[in-house]
Amino acid sequence: MSTAKKVWEFKTPLSIAKSTRQEHLPRLNQNCDVGITKISTRTDNENFDTLEVHKSASACCLVSTHRPLAGIDDYTRRNLHGKPEREKNSRSHEVLQAIKLYHKTGTMKVWSATALLGLAALAGASHIVPRNYEANDYYVLHLDAETSPVEVARSLGLSHEGPLGELKGHHIFAARKEEHDIVKRELTQRKRRKRSLGITERHPLDGVLFSEKQKLRKPWEKRILPVRPGPAHLSKYQDVGVDSAVRTQADIAQALGIKDPIFTEQWHLFNTVQLGHDVNVTSLWLEGITGKNATVAIVDDGLDMYSDDLKDNYYAAGSYDFNDKTEEPKPRLSDDRHGTRCAGEVAAGKNNVCGVGVAYDARISAQRILSKLISDADEAVAMNYDFDHNQIYSCSWGPPDDGKSMDAPGILIKRAMLNAVQNGRRGLGSIYVFASGNGAMREDNCNFDGYTNSIYSITVGAIDRKGEHPYYSEKCSAGLVVTYSSGSGDAIHTTDVGQNSCTKDHGGTSAAAPLAAGIFALALGVRPDLTWRDMQYLAMDTAVPINDHDGEWQTTAIGKKFSHTYGYGKIDSYAIVQAAKTWKNVKPQAWFYSPWIHVNQDIPQGDKGIAVGFEVTEDMLKEANLERIEHVTVTMNLKHGRRGEVSVDLISPSQVVSHLSVTRQYDDSTEGYDDWTFMSVAHWGEKGVGTWTIIVKDSAINENKGTFTDWHLKLWGETRDASKAKLLPMPTEEDDNDHANIATTSVPAATTSVGHAPTNAAPDATLTDVPNRPTKPTKSASPGSGTGEAEPAESSAGPPSTWLPSFLPTFGVSAATQVWIYGSLVLIVLFCSGLGVYFWLARRKRMRQNPRNDYEFEMLREEEAEGLAGSGGVGGAVMGEKGGARGKRTKGGELYDAFAGGSDDDDDDGDDDDEFDGAGAGYRDQPSGSGSGSGSSPDRGNREKTRRDTGEEEEHHVIGDSDDSGDEEERPLRR
Repeated sequence: MSTAKKVWEFKTPLSIAKSTRQEHLPRLNQNCDVGITKISTRTDNENFDTLEVHKSASACCLVSTHRPLAGIDDYTRRNLHGKPEREKNSRSHEVLQAIKLYHKTGTMKVWSATALLGLAALAGASHIVPRNYEANDYYVLHLDAETSPVEVARSLGLSHEGPLGELKGHHIFAARKEEHDIVKRELTQRKRRKRSLGITERHPLDGVLFSEKQKLRKPWEKRILPVRPGPAHLSKYQDVGVDSAVRTQADIAQALGIKDPIFTEQWHLFNTVQLGHDVNVTSLWLEGITGKNATVAIVDDGLDMYSDDLKDNYYAAGSYDFNDKTEEPKPRLSDDRHGTRCAGEVAAGKNNVCGVGVAYDARISAQRILSKLISDADEAVAMNYDFDHNQIYSCSWGPPDDGKSMDAPGILIKRAMLNAVQNGRRGLGSIYVFASGNGAMREDNCNFDGYTNSIYSITVGAIDRKGEHPYYSEKCSAGLVVTYSSGSGDAIHTTDVGQNSCTKDHGGTSAAAPLAAGIFALALGVRPDLTWRDMQYLAMDTAVPINDHDGEWQTTAIGKKFSHTYGYGKIDSYAIVQAAKTWKNVKPQAWFYSPWIHVNQDIPQGDKGIAVGFEVTEDMLKEANLERIEHVTVTMNLKHGRRGEVSVDLISPSQVVSHLSVTRQYDDSTEGYDDWTFMSVAHWGEKGVGTWTIIVKDSAINENKGTFTDWHLKLWGETRDASKAKLLPMPTEEDDNDHANIATTSVPAATTSVGHAPTNAAPDATLTDVPNRPTKPTKSASPGSGTGEAEPAESSAGPPSTWLPSFLPTFGVSAATQVWIYGSLVLIVLFCSGLGVYFWLARRKRMRQNPRNDYEFEMLREEEAEGLAGSGGVGGAVMGEKGGARGKRTKGGELYDAFAGGSDDDDDDGDDDDEFDGAGAGYRDQPSGSGSGSGSSPDRGNREKTRRDTGEEEEHHVIGDSDDSGDEEERPLRR
């Protein structure tokens, strides 16, 4: 009996799951249920896998066979994937599968390509096993291609739990809980044995390239809108819209069939009050561009997939709950609303519920990572989850926006992000969108966040409904664009958790990032072949500068306007999509690394800065195959007693200034910068040839000193010759560890003053805590010569006039300030001199009245001196007890006498000693309200009663005596 058959060919990443549930498989027809009963994998020298899928019903059978990528022609690749393969066999886990469907009746049952892709993606999805960190330890190991994870597990006594998501060669292992890192211990011992015994035979542990013991940590913070300092807004925004704009909005809603009840309140989509202050999207909707065929993943605290506003666009196959290890990343905590609101901004449906998303026909998925403790391994998997179908990852979270944190993703997460831009979307690259942060009111800056200053991220700041910069949105040189969010009395109106729930209070940069992600989804809807770098180019090139009176705009080398407050401007939906239609893909990425430039000089305080230049030549860039710049990063090391007092600026050969680091008044850290990488997009499009100058300043004059150790310049951009392009290697923990082993250069540093300019000036070193500084360098900040040495700049104001003798320091300040400083010093000297004279006179008077002065010799018995002085009663009793131990009076005692007004009796020494002896300690917590405070203890009451009965004078309280010790310890420490 003959059997009909048909072949579908397609490409998919294949990562074999341990198990697959029956209900997840597609149904071919009502009489044919297909289940996977056996899955096996094999990787051989040709780098392809084998998958077997056997029948579970008698009606049909699926069999999967595989061929290497080299066995398919370009024509098939174009038809299957939309474009030719860029690089043959670029991913060993990608195979071309020939799916053959057999039916015993000989009748062919049509199975759509979409269903086939769904099955393949399902089979390829990594099975995530719940982990018990209380009982077990977990390790991630990166193995070379020749090493079997099973053999490694056997050698180390571990349990192999499977591959780590989409990270090639990375596997996760489990072991019983131990205090130490058993993998690193075994690897270290193996290396020692190889060296000492001269072992040459290969061992499974020789194939371990990297290992990391996993630890649970707090999740990153959501970019929730902080409370604004000062008076709260008493009412919401209530301006009436312009009549013509209101009519236009109604016409658009009618033409598109939008009946969602709060659509008229969604000013960010169509602003009827401040005309033009919206994302300019409605014209695209009228063209039918609504986000179809695009998918946005919300990496957050979950998504309410049962909301009537989101359920139709929810993409379940690309979603997962990494906190509770379940397939549905739905909100489970009372504050799990953040992700649902962000999802509503992107893809809330046109369905008579709440409002609409900016790309209301796009698919939306979710990875829940912000609601519980999480490991770097799980976050890395989340950032790559289903990255062939999840095109854009919207991330409205990061390190604390407290003005003092300085945090970056761990090495596994860095690898995941690089893996995504190299391999996600079948080689086009995943698009990461990050919120810039909400810490501006605490002088925070997004260059202290390793996610927002990554070259793989599009960092998005916020503006309010009036187009103004809100109090919370962080500035930095890594910010590419801004878009609309809360401020000026209003916020974003969108979907909330619940079947039919809405909110009017979504805001912060948390709301700006998903709005931008939705706009990028519109662009992908018309040009799905855009790479991750194409999207950054389009965002930069079509952004609209705003508020030219604010934000300290400077003109870049390619004629664009750039501001550290607004990036290149606000996103215009219509402009970016229209530009995308005809956009020519950029060539692959290239990069240039300078050698480590060793400085090792003290950072001057005040209006001086230390400037170091490095010259980049045309030959250097030719050798690096770099044609034009996109991103610039600077990795640097410095030590300082208070990190928040340091600022760093980078001046390009085109005299464009990047404020890499700014002063932060809340940053009291003494750790300085330890291989920290700053990033700037201000130099986009420059050629890069010439001297790049870095200026490090310490504006505060105090005891906190600093040393500039070294720095490392990296230029990233487009290749000259695409045929010579190569992939960037995965980052390692040792990339910046040993500077001595890298070709290094010691460049003389110059101390420089940076002058003022009315606009676009170079960094003004006289400012100590204001991140907004002029941005065009003057002659006083000219970069160094072609040799790489930064020449001392001439001050545009000339040397300051001074009335001081030449041997006295001027402190680098103005004459008026010098008068204040030296006047204060004179007053202090006079005061101290007067105090010394007073003490000297008091001592002479006391010595004249001392009966001992009537004798020509030192008395041997102090009791006799007491008798001559007429000491008796209580005073005599006290002296009698302690006289033997006193001996000769000290200068400290005489100083006390001067303040005690003639009393030389140490009345309360004995009482205090008795009190602490009875307590058994020198410090006791005093219960509030119990009468045990100062003046109310029973012992002190008895002393006061005795004093009244004997007529004793009230005892003197001396600062620093034992009565103060408890009070001093109870004072709250300054934080």
